[in-house]
Amino acid sequence: MNLPNLLTLFRLGCIPVLILIFYLPTSARFHLAAAIFAVAAVTDFIDGYIARRREQITNLGKLLDPVADKLLVAAGLILLVEAGRLWGWLAILLIGREIAVTGLRAIASSKGTVMQAEGMGKLKMIFQVIGITLLFVADPALQPRLWQLGLGVLLLAMVFALISGGRYARQVGQLFGLLNTER
Repeated sequence: MNLPNLLTLFRLGCIPVLILIFYLPTSARFHLAAAIFAVAAVTDFIDGYIARRREQITNLGKLLDPVADKLLVAAGLILLVEAGRLWGWLAILLIGREIAVTGLRAIASSKGTVMQAEGMGKLKMIFQVIGITLLFVADPALQPRLWQLGLGVLLLAMVFALISGGRYARQVGQLFGLLNTER
């Protein structure tokens, strides 16, 4: 057990706290949820940095880190849909992409290929974190422009999600000889 893995476990532990805070009978629940979500999301960047810098990349970390990221984002998206601050179709597309990429990585793994996160996927995560945080703090009735900004950021995250998801699908297709690699 090293610091990056402890940070990943902390991020996983933040998810039930986020959900509990979201259901508190107080108007501050959205701001508290935003703070918990943002703190948890920042640990993703910190644990990755530390793991690479200190060469503390472990199999446990390779397994837990993407799971923690996906669960945190999915929890945030679902809570925002329930609160009426996010469109259900957008949450479904973003969560669906995460499930699809996880499946594609598993398929590639069966051939001994590890598919690392790429730049577009990392941009997607950054925009998801910013968009979800904005939507937690922006009441559509009181702060319509901030709410619209949050939606816009998440729509941009969806574009990055679909592009990077397509790249993963293409890589798996090439790996299994389903796509012509010659151009």
